[in-house]
Amino acid sequence: MNSLSVKAKPRFHNIAGVILAGGVSKRFNGIIKAKITIDGRTIISRIIDVMDELFGEITIVTNTPDEFKEYSYCKIIGDTFLNKGPLGGIHSAMMKSSCDAMFIVAGDMPLLEKDIIIKQIEYFNDCNFDVVIPRISNFTEPLHGIYRKSLMRRLEEYIEIENDYAIRAFLEETNVNYLQFEESEKTKRAFHNINSPSDIAMVERLLDSTK
Repeated sequence: MNSLSVKAKPRFHNIAGVILAGGVSKRFNGIIKAKITIDGRTIISRIIDVMDELFGEITIVTNTPDEFKEYSYCKIIGDTFLNKGPLGGIHSAMMKSSCDAMFIVAGDMPLLEKDIIIKQIEYFNDCNFDVVIPRISNFTEPLHGIYRKSLMRRLEEYIEIENDYAIRAFLEETNVNYLQFEESEKTKRAFHNINSPSDIAMVERLLDSTK
């Protein structure tokens, strides 16, 4: 962005953008996946660039806040419930958010597509579901989902009582809808996350193909 550019106003004010930045990864020698650099930029910077155009409130959930000091223009919070996986991060985001709902995304998804997020939000705003999760064929991605803040107490009780902290287990107790997307290169790319070093090379190839 050059010095004469004007940042676009966010399109959605009732929904916050939330990045679950997670912890260190053994597969990456203790590096936090959100801080991995791909083609000269960190994953979390790529995510924030997309969110900046959509949301007035952006939150990073992390228990290593010092790793994200350069993103002080975002809200940076930690888990209230430790060691509960992504559910703990979602709960903390709900507690701290001033919005009615949150678009929750994993911090290792470098190729978010704004158009896909907008379609998901517009559907969510027109429906009465508590959660909207994208689906491609039989694949669903809960960490590219929209969650109502009103679920917070139910989620808190679930975390306190249950031993299964998988998001899909919690979703069985919610009013959730799976929004079907066409299986295409665009959608597969948008939901791609970084699980191993070989995924970095794959993303770099995808980025090269779009230059």
